Formats: sequence, structure tokens, C-alpha cells
Amino acid sequence: MWLFEKLALYFEYPFVRYALIVGVLISLCSSLIGVTLVLKRFSFIGDGLSHVAFGAMAVAAVVGLTDDMLLVLPITIVSAVLLLRTGQNARINGDAAIAMISVGALAVGYLIMNIFSTSSNLSGDVCSTLFGSTSILTLTQTEVTLCSVLSVISVVAFVLFYNKIFAVTFDESFAKATGTKAGVYNLILAVIIAVIIVLAMNLVGSLLISALVIFPALSAMRVFKSFRSVTVCAALLSVICSSLGIMISIIAGTPVGSTIVAVDIAAFVIFTILGKIMGGIGK
Repeated sequence: MWLFEKLALYFEYPFVRYALIVGVLISLCSSLIGVTLVLKRFSFIGDGLSHVAFGAMAVAAVVGLTDDMLLVLPITIVSAVLLLRTGQNARINGDAAIAMISVGALAVGYLIMNIFSTSSNLSGDVCSTLFGSTSILTLTQTEVTLCSVLSVISVVAFVLFYNKIFAVTFDESFAKATGTKAGVYNLILAVIIAVIIVLAMNLVGSLLISALVIFPALSAMRVFKSFRSVTVCAALLSVICSSLGIMISIIAGTPVGSTIVAVDIAAFVIFTILGKIMGGIGK
């Protein structure tokens, strides 16, 4: 009973409500796009793009941009488009392209931060960016509104183009043959992915974003087999895990991002056991 009283006390503070709203929205978006990325074998694109965003943030800090989103978001979107297109190139496989951009952006970003250091606590800044920080607990109403708008746009775009995304995900060649403009929908996917990655950096940090994208989808696939069932299950599971992770983090004083990922891992183990018991549900 004391636990609920403590939670009720915490929820009287606006910053806790803001953190929960942003966490739920980002988790919902990440899980929706995560199913598509896993099926297209681009699971680690989140990791690669998060490192690109890290590099862009380093440049934004050096040039003194007050709102780094103006630089980070466009660069991440362009990188997402390049990754999805390069991944279809026979000379450079998707995983190789992601690895190249990921390692390169991370190294260049850290190098820039060292050469043009604008902080007396460089190690702390880098660690916070990579593994998440308490920034989600210091969100302003403007940031929450921006996150809400971008998240709603991402979800609406996914729902509106669900059938086309489904077709492009499972058989892009067949989709092209039937007249579907696969390039356009891949571009939409790239923009949605980039927006989600940039938003999620405040929640879990650049190194843990892949977990937010991958775990709910993989957990749902342990039990369900159809695309729609997996998508719905992944969305619900991601929202629950994120909410639970944030509440545990606030009560126990643990890092927000790491706590959410730990809850996602626990959910994956549970769903794996359920999947073996149930044998997978077809629909």
C-alpha cells in the first residue's frame, strides 16, 4: 500500500508526469517501427542512427546551437535514407553499412567533443549522452509538446500507410511489381525512424536505443506470428515496460534508460517461455 501512496505522491510533480508521457509516446513509436526493422533485417539501424545523432549533437555543441534539434534531426533523417538505400546495394550489405556509419559517427563525434571541448565534465557529458541521463526528468512543457506532436505524426503516418509498409516489409520486389512506390514508403520509414531515434536519445541514450526498438518486437514474435498481432502486442508491451521502468527508476533512483531496458529484457524472457509453452499463436 505504501508503494501506491509513494507513487501518488510522485505523480503530483509535473516532471514525473512529463517523463511518463514522453516515455510512453517514444516507446509506442519505437515498437511500431521496430517490428518492420526486425523483419527487414535492419535491427541495428537504431544503433547506427543514434551514433549519427551523437556526432551531430557534438557538432551542434561546438558551434553553439541553442536548439541542437535543428541540426541533429535533418542529419539523422539523411543518414536514415542513405542507410536504407545503401542496404539494398549488392556491394555493401545493410549490416556493413550500419556498422560503417555507426562507428564512424561515434568516433568523429567524440573526437570533435575532445578537440573543441565546451564543458569541464566531458566524460560525464559523453556518458550521459551514450547511456541516458536524468534529462527526461527535467523536461519542459515545450519539449513535451514537441515530442507529443512528432510522436503523433509518426504513429498516424504508420497507421495510414500500414498496408504499404506491410507490403514493402515482406516483399519489396513484389510490391514494386504491383505498382507500389517502394522508394516513397522507404523514405517515409526513414523519416519516422530518424524522428524516433532523436526523441529516444533523451530517454535511454544512444547506446540503448536499439533495445527500445528491438526487444518489444522480438518478445511479441515469441508468442504471435501474424504481422498485425506482433505489431499490436509489441506496442502494448513496449508501453507497459517503459512505464514500469520509469516508475521503478523514480522510486529506486536508478538510471532511467538502463532500467527500462532491464524491464524489456525481463519481458523478453517471460515471452520466450510463454512462446515455448503455447507453441506460437498464428493470428
